[in-house]
Amino acid sequence: MQSILDGLINFSNWLWGIPMLVILVGGSVFLTIKLGFVQFRYLPFVVRETFGKMFKKSEGEGTVTAFQAATAALASAIGASNIVGVPVAIAFGGPGAVFWMWVIALIGAGAKFSEIVLGIRYREKNEEGEYVGGPMYYLTKGMKSKVGKALGPIFAFFLMIELVPSIATQTVSVVQTAETINIPNWVSGLVLAFIIGIVVFGGIKRIANVTERLVPFMALLYILGAIVIIIFNITEFPKAILLIFKHAFTPAAATGGFAGATLAQAIRWGTARGVYSNESGMGTAPIAHSSAITDHPVRQALWGLFENIVDTLIVCTATAFVVLVTGLYETTPASQAASMPSLAFQNILGDALGGGIVTLSITLFVISTIIVIIYYGEKQAEYLFGIKFAKVMRVIYLLAIFLGAYGGIEFLYQFLDLFLACIIIPNIIGLVALSDEVVKIKDDFFNNPKYYKKA
Repeated sequence: MQSILDGLINFSNWLWGIPMLVILVGGSVFLTIKLGFVQFRYLPFVVRETFGKMFKKSEGEGTVTAFQAATAALASAIGASNIVGVPVAIAFGGPGAVFWMWVIALIGAGAKFSEIVLGIRYREKNEEGEYVGGPMYYLTKGMKSKVGKALGPIFAFFLMIELVPSIATQTVSVVQTAETINIPNWVSGLVLAFIIGIVVFGGIKRIANVTERLVPFMALLYILGAIVIIIFNITEFPKAILLIFKHAFTPAAATGGFAGATLAQAIRWGTARGVYSNESGMGTAPIAHSSAITDHPVRQALWGLFENIVDTLIVCTATAFVVLVTGLYETTPASQAASMPSLAFQNILGDALGGGIVTLSITLFVISTIIVIIYYGEKQAEYLFGIKFAKVMRVIYLLAIFLGAYGGIEFLYQFLDLFLACIIIPNIIGLVALSDEVVKIKDDFFNNPKYYKKA
């Protein structure tokens, strides 16, 4: 039995090397080219329709506003890894990893745009009158083949299962932080489960109302703190920018605690961070967006591009500059890379204020993520087995919070990446197979003056 488990783990490690990066990045590049580089060509319009209309009333059919759907999806994407994952990428890939993180965020936007368009196109109303959608619907209904009919349930089943260890691992970040102020693990788990339970039992409308307020607050809190750190080290800012672009194409030499990085390592770590940070191509974002009130699939898909800008180009970049301008990546061992942002904040703002901002940010990022991914899991259970079973899974997910804090399902962590691959691969297959339809819907929007007007 152990040999089988070891074999699965080894296979997962191999799969999440070059193969998964080729699938995700290759699929995103294909979609970006086929869509005529939509995320670049219409960027001014995207900014105007999202940042410029955050609080404008949505028109069309749906359950929650366009902005609420976007903040729900962002709540899932902006997690603790935006703070602790970026310095790890820099520690192993060097400053050049940041450049490749940006590239993947922009290229990945092609996949994000496509999956939201399809999510809206094939969404349905459930028994409770709420709009639901996502890969499980567009794979089954859109592909209209035996393959599609199989891929939809495969995606739904593995996402439903994957979220159990995923929620548990998210919980660990909060628990470890609470331990530093002597709060027992089980107390942290119970409090976390209680707070999140209050939100998720209110359904998508309550989730959307919470994320609409929580996501802007937590993002601004962290970004403003990062800006203060950067200002205190402003003389190092030009050097940090130079390092990013220089080592995106040349190796970074070892210095201090930094072991150095090859060009291949910069691309590998930057690409991985870009892929993981904004969830482009993973198929999760359209689950939230499918509930949005909108008059056209493309209009809602513009919010997907907005998410990549906020999550990777703003929040992850803020972390990257904090690490680079303070020089901590040169002095902190790679094994302790995750602590760099906290150290930077504490060095400038003091242990209480600086450490408090990072701790609060991580806690809020985790809470918002768990709230939304529980909703994602419920929708998979609903698709597979109906609304009643979805409510059972809600309780199981809340239990996973406590188990993650107290311990008991660590063995599942080993299979998290394998489960994730079983989600991403069917989604990318569907996005490529349905790309002609996405192009048709995109052209219908941008060729119609009712929807698209040039500035």
